Amino acid sequence: MDDDDPVVAEKDVPSFNIIQEKIKEIDNTVIIFRVYYFFTSRLFRFQLMKKDKMCMIEIARNLLESLGKDGMSADHELSKILDMNIENAECWKDFEV
Repeated sequence: MDDDDPVVAEKDVPSFNIIQEKIKEIDNTVIIFRVYYFFTSRLFRFQLMKKDKMCMIEIARNLLESLGKDGMSADHELSKILDMNIENAECWKDFEV
């Protein structure tokens, strides 16, 4: 992998399993296709796929890191971000391979 490539593995994403479960609760047909990490802004960008559509969601690293520690506040904020985007038709764009 190129050092400039922002794609990261699941194991490098804080609370990846929690995010994956929350997405399945909202819509079981959505999968996490890729995750990018942007060091300068400390953001993870999740590329979600659903059939032939793609949706990108950005989540701050500090929010993901606080999921295991903070509990309800971070969990509630994450749920709000995911709900707002996954259920928003404007987030989903046609995906061409």
